[in-house]
Amino acid sequence: MKAYDRVRRATLNGALLVAGALAAVHPAAAQDWPAKNITVVVPLGAGSASDVIARVVMDQVAKQMGATIVVENRPGAGGTIGANTVAKATPDGYTILVYGALASANALFKKLPFDALNDLVPVIALGQQPLVVVTPPARGWKTLGDMVAAAKAKPGALNYSSAGVGSASHFGAERILASAGFQAQHIPFKGAAEAVTEVVAGRADFSVQLFATTLALLRDGQLSALAVSADRRTSSMPQVPTTIEAGLPANSVYPFYSALYVPAHTPPDIVGKIERETAAALRAPTVQAQFAQLGVEPMPMNREQFAKFFRDDVAANLELVKIAKIPTQ
Repeated sequence: MKAYDRVRRATLNGALLVAGALAAVHPAAAQDWPAKNITVVVPLGAGSASDVIARVVMDQVAKQMGATIVVENRPGAGGTIGANTVAKATPDGYTILVYGALASANALFKKLPFDALNDLVPVIALGQQPLVVVTPPARGWKTLGDMVAAAKAKPGALNYSSAGVGSASHFGAERILASAGFQAQHIPFKGAAEAVTEVVAGRADFSVQLFATTLALLRDGQLSALAVSADRRTSSMPQVPTTIEAGLPANSVYPFYSALYVPAHTPPDIVGKIERETAAALRAPTVQAQFAQLGVEPMPMNREQFAKFFRDDVAANLELVKIAKIPTQ
């Protein structure tokens, strides 16, 4: 019995020491973070929306914390290569993902090497760039309702241009078609510039594009704006109604946003600190001024609200791919 008691006491003492050591890890890690360089992975090319937004925000975060933050572009496979890098990274707060198409990529690729909902934690939305429905002025459509009526009068007669299969302009247009209940031929290009040129030339009936690629043409009268694919009007052209105000249901909106994610199992205290520092950066006047120039609109949400928003967006994109029969890879 004495031998048994000695073994039992030794086992309990050992367990308590291990438990104490483990309990001390997370608070110490959160208190000391960051103790080294932070890498922010943007899984798209330099100059992409997510890349520009990430650099603007992370520059401010670095100044606030006195830290070194390195933004790395790791493009490929629609952004899923870079996203996988972060999903498989050590969950210690030193590898962060900024991505603007995670929900759509999750719907487009059948066999991803990671689980978008379980391997990554949505932390905070950085901002959205609303899409706008543009048409050639010569079509004579004054409202989105005019275009929808024309499409339904001659089923299948209209076409639309996009920046490519799976792009925001493709998904944005398909949301319009599905919610309004009409069909149009998809003409994909290799980029937004070509897609917009087709509308200006009158060869495409409409396109759903970022204000960044259309604003100058809209102001010059080379394009007409019928509606904004957003839940509120944009500061870029506040006179343009939303698709909902134009008479379409809420599912007509395709939110094009960039957000910050970390690997699953990142210590909660570190996740909280990342959220707080990023939120403070988004409130900084310099960041807000740069966002205004880029046409980036705020998305004020706390972590729980954004997590729900992201889950809903994942589900909506999966449903859209099914309804619109968008080819998956």
